[in-house]
Amino acid sequence: MDRKLRVLITDDSKLLRKKLRQELESLDCEVLEAQNGKEAVMLNLEEQIDCVFLDIVMPEVGGIEALQVIKEVNPDLPVVMLSSAGTPQKLMTTLKMGAMDFIQKPYTSEQIRKAVETVRRKVAANGQ
Repeated sequence: MDRKLRVLITDDSKLLRKKLRQELESLDCEVLEAQNGKEAVMLNLEEQIDCVFLDIVMPEVGGIEALQVIKEVNPDLPVVMLSSAGTPQKLMTTLKMGAMDFIQKPYTSEQIRKAVETVRRKVAANGQ
C-alpha cells in the first residue's frame, strides 16, 4: 500500500488524542481528530477515512451512538472502540454493532500497532 492510512481519533480527552496521534503518526498514519461522536460522524461524511478509534463515553454524542451512525453510512469502515469504562456488556454491544476491536484504556503501543496492521490488511484486501 503506497498511501498513508487516514485514521480518525475520537475522544473528549485532548491529552489522549495527542498521545494516540503520536502513536499513530509513528506508524505512518495520517491523523484527523474529533472531540465527540457528533464531530466523528460529520468527519466520516466529509472525509475519506480508513479507520476510526472511538471512545465510548463522550459528551453530546457518545461512542456507541456514533458507531451506529458511522456503520449505517459506511458498514465496512473499521472502527476500534476505546474505553476506560469497559464492561463486558458494552464490549459485546459494540462488537455486535460491527466494531472491529475493543481496546481497554490505558492501551499499549502493541495494541494500537496490531489494530493498525489489521486495518492495513483490510484496506489492501479491498484494493483501496
